[in-house]
Amino acid sequence: MTAVTLDGKAAAAAIKAELQERIAQLKAQGIVPGLGTILVGEDPASQIYVNAKHRDCEEVGIRSIRVDLPQDSSLEQVLAAVDQLNNSDECSAFIVQLPLPEPLDANAVLERIAPAKDADGLHPCNLGQLVLSTQRALQVPAPCTPQGIIDLGRRGGVNWDGANVCVVGQGATAGRPLSLLASRADVNATVDSCHIGTRDLAEHTRRADIVVCAAGVAHLITADMVKPGAAVFDVGVTRRVDPSTGKSRIVGDVDPAVAEVAGWLTPNPGGVGPMTRAMLLVNVVEAAQRQAAAQSR
Repeated sequence: MTAVTLDGKAAAAAIKAELQERIAQLKAQGIVPGLGTILVGEDPASQIYVNAKHRDCEEVGIRSIRVDLPQDSSLEQVLAAVDQLNNSDECSAFIVQLPLPEPLDANAVLERIAPAKDADGLHPCNLGQLVLSTQRALQVPAPCTPQGIIDLGRRGGVNWDGANVCVVGQGATAGRPLSLLASRADVNATVDSCHIGTRDLAEHTRRADIVVCAAGVAHLITADMVKPGAAVFDVGVTRRVDPSTGKSRIVGDVDPAVAEVAGWLTPNPGGVGPMTRAMLLVNVVEAAQRQAAAQSR
């Protein structure tokens, strides 16, 4: 058996094409969706990620608004930037790029974002709706990475309905919200949530129909830990430096040998990452649609 590759780049391209039609309909109503970003400092990885988001916006026709702040910005200055985008008619939704430089309080910043403009779906009010609205359609932004994982699987033929899903890692942007999203009625999975305190990880992963590893531990999931035919999503990222060249490369949480056992497997990079960015665009467009509907009432 060789696993089917769940190509995040191809799926993200399809989502962008679908979004262009929705954006054209909004523009016909005089509404241009806008994504705002707030970047504090000069972290290279954050700069690359923010640059990519603005390129995505240009590709599909979303207005982008960029706010860059110096490394030594105070909490008050960052909050003022958040308020600026909260009050901007041109900004449908926005993100504050994490991590923030120390000693800035990321929770205080995220909580200042207006829930309706929370492009990442990480505001406490929106996460609360994710917990409470289990039986009806979610009317608030959902976290991008979990959305991307579920959508990528569906597009590739993975059946979430009734599946046993093992989520490895309980980070705030991936593992924990995925556990909530996957157990909603419209996904209907049974979720086994594993973390650093799990005693026998392999016992949990071997009985899962779907394994999602977002632990950030290189090659944590090996072939003997996966049920034959299972779908495996490699989310975590570790950067390893080649001592001979000095160049770094991305290593995922899933050992390459898993491809000989699994039924489906995401590449890393090129799997979940592009879907996270695509779902950010979805959240921006849906925010613009909700705001337009509210204004027409």
